[in-house]
Amino acid sequence: MALLGQDQSGQESASGETAWAVLEAANELGDTMTVDACRRVIDANLRGEAPATSDMAVVVAFFG
Repeated sequence: MALLGQDQSGQESASGETAWAVLEAANELGDTMTVDACRRVIDANLRGEAPATSDMAVVVAFFG
């Protein structure tokens, strides 16, 4: 859990990097639901916002 006032840019970039890797794999497999979730996670990271928990669950579960 992050402390208040703690820099979370590393955490945000990690989720963004994971989303890019999953996006590439899901795109190759034609998994449109996962591709859409990855795009929303990437967009949220680019806007400096936290991605939706449901989208992160899809991204993390892809390789799991």
